[in-house]
Amino acid sequence: MQYILALDQGTTSSRAIILTKEGHIVGIAQKELQQIFPNPGWVEHNACEIWSSQASVMTGALAMAHLKMRDIAAIGITNQRETTIVWDRKTSHPIHNAIVWQDRRTRTFCQSLKQEGYEPLFQKKTGLLLDPYFSGTKLRWILDNVPNAREKAERGELAFGTVDSWLLWQLTDGRYHITDATNASRTLLYNIHTHEWDNELLEILKIPRSLLPEVRDSSEVYAECSSTVCSSSTPIAGIAGDQQAALFGHSCFKKGMGKATYGTGCFILMNTGPKPAPVKNHLLTTIAYKIGNKTHYALEGSVFIGGAVVQWLRDNLGIIKHSRDIETLAKQSMNSNGVTFVPAFTGLGAPYWDPNTRGTIFGLTRGTQNSHIAYAALESIAFQVADVLDLMHELTPITQLRVDGGAVENNLLMQIQADYSNIPLVRPKWKEMTALGACFLAGLAVGFWKDLDEIQKLWKKEHEFFPSINDVKRKEAKNKWDKAVHWAKMWGNS
Repeated sequence: MQYILALDQGTTSSRAIILTKEGHIVGIAQKELQQIFPNPGWVEHNACEIWSSQASVMTGALAMAHLKMRDIAAIGITNQRETTIVWDRKTSHPIHNAIVWQDRRTRTFCQSLKQEGYEPLFQKKTGLLLDPYFSGTKLRWILDNVPNAREKAERGELAFGTVDSWLLWQLTDGRYHITDATNASRTLLYNIHTHEWDNELLEILKIPRSLLPEVRDSSEVYAECSSTVCSSSTPIAGIAGDQQAALFGHSCFKKGMGKATYGTGCFILMNTGPKPAPVKNHLLTTIAYKIGNKTHYALEGSVFIGGAVVQWLRDNLGIIKHSRDIETLAKQSMNSNGVTFVPAFTGLGAPYWDPNTRGTIFGLTRGTQNSHIAYAALESIAFQVADVLDLMHELTPITQLRVDGGAVENNLLMQIQADYSNIPLVRPKWKEMTALGACFLAGLAVGFWKDLDEIQKLWKKEHEFFPSINDVKRKEAKNKWDKAVHWAKMWGNS
């Protein structure tokens, strides 16, 4: 058994990769996931499609590598995090579509909790803010709005899980209801200091404890894959939310090391060591990973719309045919010609946490071309990430940022990011950092790799981007961005 299999279930697609001990990917498969938008600000997935697509790519990766499940030493799982699924324990059938992390339907409820003075309590215990982003209020919505859901939950007939729990349930034919500490720490229900579901928070949100999965370490053998699913009893041995998995994949094992993942959203995490960082400046404190009952924490800033703005230009505005075309289009002008794009399609994440803000484009003239809008879209991604990095830098100096995700292949975006952040960006040779993190966690649990030092030696740099503009230009650009965000927030909250 010379290989590790990672299941990487993301917001827009499901992927699987197969990795060797030397860090070579020998099999990979990917399948897009349908996005469902029932109402403005609502985002859902079909939970059954999540599982079927993940099972399909698992088979596809094995076929590409000419392997069978008996060749796999262990399976790791990484997943879109706060996305919420509730299913019937007997039938394993979801009682509602999965409510995706981007969904904003509970913003009024979150606001009412804030008005009642609960946010400091949630922040102290969970490291999170009261925002629709997180799972707890999504779960409350399902219990309150799906017929008979609350009654069934109180009878112990239903199970709640983030996507990792749902996949593990399916892989084991419903024998195990488990999550790991990283995913639990994103629910608004888990106390990151006591490492248990918090009864006081459950009472406030009216969540029956019987719904919740068992919380385990990020690297340990949880169960064996059912032979009816995997054709062999392969151990499932690693679980982490996608952003924590990417941090682990980047070998950010020491305090002060950080990464930015450019996916549907952009997620910036910095390892803060064995103690949680003080919560301030609207950044989040979360669990980075938990191994051998030892916990490392991270400081996090979450940008809701990153690569999704490129998808919007492709699917809604129609100015590019493929997402990769945005770099070529933006290079036609190499500037925004005064256009500023605030892509707040689902509100603003860190550091603003304003669910009411909506997407806006400022500075349009008769001379505005598609290339200017494309360039402004790339700038919008870089500005949002820079906002988070500036706040993190106040707590711990950042000398280098490791980057991953589909958008890091866009050299123009990476250069713009280095310019506006004033920090060197390092792109690794590996492209699948999230899945690699899941591989490493699973491999550690079964002795495939002996320790973190062995994993760290596998990480290799491909390219480094250095800042190329002066402080005056940087300040001018960011001042214009700050004004645009201010006006977008005024529009959304008017």
